[in-house]
Amino acid sequence: MISLNRVTLVGNLGQDPEVRYLDNGVAVGRFSIATTESYRDSEGNWQNRPTEWHNIVVWRSLAERAEKELKKGMAVFVEGQINYRAYDDKDGNQRKITDILARSFRPFIDTRTGGGGGGGAEFPSAENDPFANKSSSPAPQTNSNPTPTPVANNAEKPATSNENTGGDEMGDDLPF
Repeated sequence: MISLNRVTLVGNLGQDPEVRYLDNGVAVGRFSIATTESYRDSEGNWQNRPTEWHNIVVWRSLAERAEKELKKGMAVFVEGQINYRAYDDKDGNQRKITDILARSFRPFIDTRTGGGGGGGAEFPSAENDPFANKSSSPAPQTNSNPTPTPVANNAEKPATSNENTGGDEMGDDLPF
């Protein structure tokens, strides 16, 4: 059976990332991003749906990178998977939380200020976007045995199965 748990979000950070270290030295970070979708009503006027807030969890080097690169208000692209967990609060009530376990993120470039925050953000171009499907427009071939052309990719290498998703450290033992 084939299954897939993948989510892609583009939104603005609601807070600076908070990074903590587990007893074994593994970094875990948390931040939230807001997404708001717009649509045209029957009269052609733009309407906004209510803002949705998403809890993002990053692990290891990705957590440390988030702490250095991301700031409140900044636009960011996040790719990861949905994770549901439950815990008992101090009053004994069961609470449920939905997190996005980020495999990667990419801050946007603010075209108005040249910095990395606020609105007016520009999505990375397809040539340096690690998530773009580069096989959709293959290059024409001139002979039957073409020499492969190396492609430079500045993207962070994909995470191994436990590298940035928490692996065995997950569960209900998040430090915050």
